[in-house]
Amino acid sequence: MNLEQEKQSAARQALGFIHDGDIVGLGTGSTFNYLLPPLAERVHAGLKILCIATSNQTAKAAAELGIPLTTLDEHQEINLDIDGADEIDPQLALIKGGGGAFLREKIVASAAKRLVIIADSTKQVSLLGKAPVPVEVVPFAQALVAKEIHGLGATVNLRKDKQGKVFVTDESHHILDCHFGEIRDPRNLERQLEEIPGVVGHGLFIGMADVVLIGKDDGVIELRAKGK
Repeated sequence: MNLEQEKQSAARQALGFIHDGDIVGLGTGSTFNYLLPPLAERVHAGLKILCIATSNQTAKAAAELGIPLTTLDEHQEINLDIDGADEIDPQLALIKGGGGAFLREKIVASAAKRLVIIADSTKQVSLLGKAPVPVEVVPFAQALVAKEIHGLGATVNLRKDKQGKVFVTDESHHILDCHFGEIRDPRNLERQLEEIPGVVGHGLFIGMADVVLIGKDDGVIELRAKGK
């Protein structure tokens, strides 16, 4: 099974967590995109759900497929959130944000009763840190934040798009991709980042995932957080 098949298998298994009447958070990213077509098929077959998208990109794709959308203004309680991840450690701590939507993703995940993560086998790691930790910043404070994060031991790069222009999030902020190397204390790093003025959000998701579905050659492995 290649990586794209692994992503597809994990996404299809996540459909089993969705029930009639649910408010569902819709994630963002290459793995999550495999969820939308089969979800649309279930909706067209009669599944009654409302969905909250975590990015303008996902909202557009879902609307084109006929998946009904709502907003956090209308529904602050979400039954289930499904999303991808860039890295997953043995405690189900995550690095997210390769697609640039991690601020909204974290807001939706925090409002959800259950967060289900879908991923291919390459996303499992023994320690977080091979992938950069994205940090969303107010442009006014960008240089100051970069200096502070560099002081924490990271290499800091301003994210740019494929055309070489500065990447701008859906909330009109910038992203600093921060390479820390092996992160042995994710909670401490989380605290340090959140204490820096000008930081709007970051891609460390600690203690948030309830279920992780990982596509493998021989099927899908389901991991659950302790007590969940």
